[in-house]
Amino acid sequence: ASYVCFSGVCGDEFSILRSPQSVVFRDGSWPIPGERIPDVAALTMGFSVEEDLPWPGLGVGDLFHRPRATVLVTVKGVDKLALPVKGFSYPIENAVPFSLDSVASAIHSLFSEETPVVLQLAPSEERVYMVGKANSVFEDLSVTLRQLRNRLFQDNSILSSLPLNSLSRNNEVDLLFLSELQVLRDIASMLSRHKHLAKDHSPDLYALELSGLEEVGKRYGEDSQQFKDASQILVDSLQKFADEMFNLYGGNAVVEVVAVKEFNSPLIRKTRSILQSAQNEKENPYNLAYPYNYNYSVIFNIILWMMIGLALAVIVISYNLWNMDPGYDSIIYRMTNQKIRMD
Repeated sequence: ASYVCFSGVCGDEFSILRSPQSVVFRDGSWPIPGERIPDVAALTMGFSVEEDLPWPGLGVGDLFHRPRATVLVTVKGVDKLALPVKGFSYPIENAVPFSLDSVASAIHSLFSEETPVVLQLAPSEERVYMVGKANSVFEDLSVTLRQLRNRLFQDNSILSSLPLNSLSRNNEVDLLFLSELQVLRDIASMLSRHKHLAKDHSPDLYALELSGLEEVGKRYGEDSQQFKDASQILVDSLQKFADEMFNLYGGNAVVEVVAVKEFNSPLIRKTRSILQSAQNEKENPYNLAYPYNYNYSVIFNIILWMMIGLALAVIVISYNLWNMDPGYDSIIYRMTNQKIRMD
């Protein structure tokens, strides 16, 4: 099955734009912890999570028909987007930075022999990660700031079709915002040329992070006409992107939007040893515990019960050897006795 989960990050709101009948979201105002958003994506795709998620917003759904793709779009710099009210929305508590690395790892390990599409992209930060067929499907996708700018000034870009209103094609901040919308359009366009990948049995994952609107707010102010126009253009583009991805996956997709005004950084120590290396600080900037591997519980159970089985086997074999009657049970003694009598 395939599933598309489209997520944008609202500082305080987690919204479901589209979802198939196999995934059940309940209408209510239950807050979702920000660090558990990846677990929601994992559970909707049919994967297990290390810690139970006691959140009433997600129902059990159809266990035998899982979505084909998850699309998570993180939108920074706004606490609420004027999204259509036909979906579900939930407040976010403790909006800390999160990633779908655990979900990508699960897909890559469980479906490594098939053709999953895994794409994680933050255009403004030039961060990109592709696995499986994503390397061939999105090989022409703009992933650097130079490529993003050049893509906007090509003939078939969104500059020729979007109503820019108060936004300008001569301002770098405006162009960065528009280039992120161009990436959304290009992803759907490139995937439409490889529709067979949206119909296979391996789930796909798209994790996109957009910060162009945040830069527009810093440049012009959040009460400016530019910010209002950019917000409306973003909502329209997200809705269109969600509909396109939903249709490409045959309606077997969940589209989610989370809007985050500003991420809450976890508390870290203010002091450090004079001998502590800067490299170690970069590797673990939030002082978090080491995350267990997705297959930890599986491997643990295999090793545990294998050791118990081997221990029991050794005990049983040792007991039977200790209580063996050499003259009756052992073929060595039996053959020796027969040979003596024959001589």
